[in-house]
Amino acid sequence: MQKNPLLLLGLAKKAGMIKSGEDAILQGLQKREVKYVFIAKDASPKTIDKFERKCYFYKVTCCMDYTAEELSSAIGQWRKCIAVIDQGFAEAFLKYKR
Repeated sequence: MQKNPLLLLGLAKKAGMIKSGEDAILQGLQKREVKYVFIAKDASPKTIDKFERKCYFYKVTCCMDYTAEELSSAIGQWRKCIAVIDQGFAEAFLKYKR
C-alpha cells in the first residue's frame, strides 16, 4: 500500500521543517537550508521556470506532482511553493519519487 507523501508534508509543517512562499524559499536556497522543493503544477510558467532553475543550480530536488490545492490542504495555508529544510524529511520524499 502506497501512502500519500502529502501526509508527510503535513507532519513536516507541524515539526517546523518547511518554508513556504517564494521569497522565503529563495532565501533558503541561497543559504543552502532547503533540501527539497514542492512546486504546484498549476503555478504560473514563470514561477515554475524560476524554481526549476534555482533548484537545478543549488542541486535540490523539486517535485511538481501536485496542484496548489493539494499542497495547500496538506499544510493548511494557500501556497504554490513549499520547501522542506530537514534532510530526514527530504530523504523520505525522495523514496516516494522512485
